Amino acid sequence: MFQDGHGEFVLAAIVPVALVASWYDCRQHRVPNWLNAAVALTGLGAQATFGGAAGLVLGFQGMLVGFGMLVLLWAMKGMGAGDVKLMAALGTWLGPQMTFFAVLVGGLVGGVVALGMIAYHRNWSATASNLGVLMNKVSRLDTAFSDCGSAQSMVKSSGVVPYAVPLSIGTLIVVLANHTGWWEVL
Repeated sequence: MFQDGHGEFVLAAIVPVALVASWYDCRQHRVPNWLNAAVALTGLGAQATFGGAAGLVLGFQGMLVGFGMLVLLWAMKGMGAGDVKLMAALGTWLGPQMTFFAVLVGGLVGGVVALGMIAYHRNWSATASNLGVLMNKVSRLDTAFSDCGSAQSMVKSSGVVPYAVPLSIGTLIVVLANHTGWWEVL
């Protein structure tokens, strides 16, 4: 996907963005709008610079994929809006295919991190209880989008993973793997 120095430019932009977004999410449990807007605008600018109109289209498609893959989880109160906006903003840099894989890898990383947190804090019973709440939540349409079983309510009982961290790690893994040729996304 990357050519003519675009890959190095993307790496130079994505690494600090991933670190800053993760820091904010860990410390303040939110990803600031100013960061997401700056990432989206510069990503679209980079796409237009390196790929012209076709690059700009790829940037918008990446934004839609990043947003579309996570918006339902936000609507069900399973994650914060800042995480959804972060992935949409990162999608402007990555394009649709890499964004798709970044979300998938980020989800896998998030699952591993969550299991590690559960094991470290020995929250097995609270986690089992929370899983029961989540199963009940998604089993009925009237509760699927309610505050019952929301990420905010889970913080009190067993904690939640600041999701900008696994999304950032997933993005970095996909970008580095693609850039080094280890995994050709396109």
